[in-house]
Amino acid sequence: MTDYNRNIVQAPAATGARILIRGATILSMDADIGNLVRGDILIEGSMIKAVGENIEADDAAVIDATGMIAMPGMVDTHRHSWEGQLRRINPNAATLEDYCNATHFSFAKYYRPADMYVGNLLSALGCIDSGITTLVDNSHNSRTGAHSDAAIEALLDAGIRSVHASGAPVAGEWDKAHWPGNLERLQEKYFKNEHNKLVSLAVMAQLEPELWAEARRLGLPIITEFFGGAMAAELEGLHQQGLLGPDNIFNHCTSLPDSGWQILREAGVRVNVCPRSDAHYGIEDGMFAMQAAHRHGINPGLSVDNETSYSGDMFMEMRTAFYLQRVMGMHKQHAQHCCGAEPHLLTLPAHGLLKAATVDGAICAGLQDKIGSLVPGKQADLILINTLDINLYPPGNAFGTVVHAAERSNVDTVMIGGRIVKRDGKLLGLDNEQLRAAIDESREHLFRAAGYQPDLFAETFAPLASAQ
Repeated sequence: MTDYNRNIVQAPAATGARILIRGATILSMDADIGNLVRGDILIEGSMIKAVGENIEADDAAVIDATGMIAMPGMVDTHRHSWEGQLRRINPNAATLEDYCNATHFSFAKYYRPADMYVGNLLSALGCIDSGITTLVDNSHNSRTGAHSDAAIEALLDAGIRSVHASGAPVAGEWDKAHWPGNLERLQEKYFKNEHNKLVSLAVMAQLEPELWAEARRLGLPIITEFFGGAMAAELEGLHQQGLLGPDNIFNHCTSLPDSGWQILREAGVRVNVCPRSDAHYGIEDGMFAMQAAHRHGINPGLSVDNETSYSGDMFMEMRTAFYLQRVMGMHKQHAQHCCGAEPHLLTLPAHGLLKAATVDGAICAGLQDKIGSLVPGKQADLILINTLDINLYPPGNAFGTVVHAAERSNVDTVMIGGRIVKRDGKLLGLDNEQLRAAIDESREHLFRAAGYQPDLFAETFAPLASAQ
């Protein structure tokens, strides 16, 4: 028995019927299929069957997508989903220490399995609502096996495609006996089931070769919070020992020198960058690492990181990335620091940033064969954006509309693995009243346990007496 309600969301039933999305402007994010001013997408079960113009499918249920942009669902390659109920608790945080004071050193220590469930469920539903269909869940608060179970069950119940990276807590007491032995138990309990098509398992670990060895024994990807300025010196030794590879996923990668990037490229390490969090928390030089990654032939995914200070949507992540890279190009001093005496910065256009949020994100998550583009044979993970909405009409440029103007409210339809989970702008099967009650109960418990008095108008988050 669990102490949390798993009936907040009723997952839509699997459909064996065919669905035809008709008349959409299609951004396939695939070079061969290209873009269509007005096209159709045929879906059979969980798969994309065909993409093109005037597809005939008399027996298919038709979704009229006139005035909508159809595109792959977006991929958030790094988010600490367990913090969902702590949204915007620390909006003016200026350092990584500020973030840790409001999470690891305070509330995290008092999380019950029920709180893990609520945080993950809320984060996952927020992703779906904003057009993110795949989430890499960096779960660095796995205090007991029950905490890990709750986090995974929330992802399963939300119906989002996800990679759950189980990780040890940063502070407070926790059951060290379950780590890393819990990984094999989780694998057996949740990931040997052929009916689980959406969620997979990974390990969240720092530069810990012994833990990496256990992850590799189990065949699990390894996700690391990697800050290049502080950790670059360790790369050469790891590389010489053959310990870096394509199963490594590095978050952030700020301030990494060229020699470090060359190692990541040679080893095939996957990378994601964090436009907002790196700037918000002043991580190392405060600038996200997309330009440096591209200069070394690495196309990183984009990630939200957390919602404790800002919103959880990928639209804002793309916009922030667009403008920060413009700043880098115009600011000669930073350009020289980033790229040497003669900087050659390539500013990604809207199309390039949408690629980072879809195709490149899928590669970072290790799911490029399943998702990231609208291609026959891939999973039907896609979204429809309503360009008839007053804030988007008329859509002068499809990529510009998505990257520079669209928002959560414009996401009309979301499909994951052929199942429609959002339609007409509403999440399906969600009991909002039960969800809010669970969130409120969780927050009240965490605030009470930590001795925190909430203040809706506070300029700063005051560190708690219990913070260490």
